Amino acid sequence: MHKIARLAAGVLLALLAVPVVAQSWPQRPVKFILPLGPGAGADIGARLYADRLTKRWGQPVVVENRPGGDGVIAINAVIAAKDDHTLLWGPSSTFVGHPYTLERLPYDPKELVPVARVSTTVVSLAVPASMNIGSLKEFMALAREQPGKMNFASVTTVTDIVMAGYFKSAGLDVQKISYKDTVTALNDLIEGRIQMYGAAYAIVRTQAQAGRIKLLAVTNRNRVPGLDLPTVAEAGFPELNFDGLVGLIA
Repeated sequence: MHKIARLAAGVLLALLAVPVVAQSWPQRPVKFILPLGPGAGADIGARLYADRLTKRWGQPVVVENRPGGDGVIAINAVIAAKDDHTLLWGPSSTFVGHPYTLERLPYDPKELVPVARVSTTVVSLAVPASMNIGSLKEFMALAREQPGKMNFASVTTVTDIVMAGYFKSAGLDVQKISYKDTVTALNDLIEGRIQMYGAAYAIVRTQAQAGRIKLLAVTNRNRVPGLDLPTVAEAGFPELNFDGLVGLIA
């Protein structure tokens, strides 16, 4: 527990940019293990922090992507390391759904210790530019007109639970397509092979600005400053609301 306390203090002081006179942690290179592949919103954030923390701590901070298994692979890698210098850089969407989607947890949650909250994730609902719709309400109307012909990408458990749960409760036959990584899901969205993708704004921003996809709303509870998009509640679908966050877990 003393190691975790030192770890937490070191991380929090670094994230808060507080000067430290005597630093007891880290004493060697730090590894952030991500449950998502390169290009994911959490991956982008982790690499930005890793670069700054390397300079601040004077120790290398490396990012290791361990996608797959709905986050279980990355979680077990952190637990198996038994090392206070190996941390899970985890979006909440990685693990909060496990008790509801897995018959038996393949890890002991008591072996994970929250260290610090890093950021809030802006999640946007995106559709191909080729779809002749301009709002979330129009998407839902089209889904009702074409049962079984539309689908959505599922990369994380929370997106799966929220979106699949809504479609089922609304009586909409929209199929789930599971993906191991965000890059493949985004490419399929651009090509029109899937009709909706709920993804971190950092993932879809460039393609949206290029006009290859359209963003209909954000799932966050409140509007995002500087982003001209309604919340799902404002669009008429409060059931799709969820606020993601990214944290460090030891």
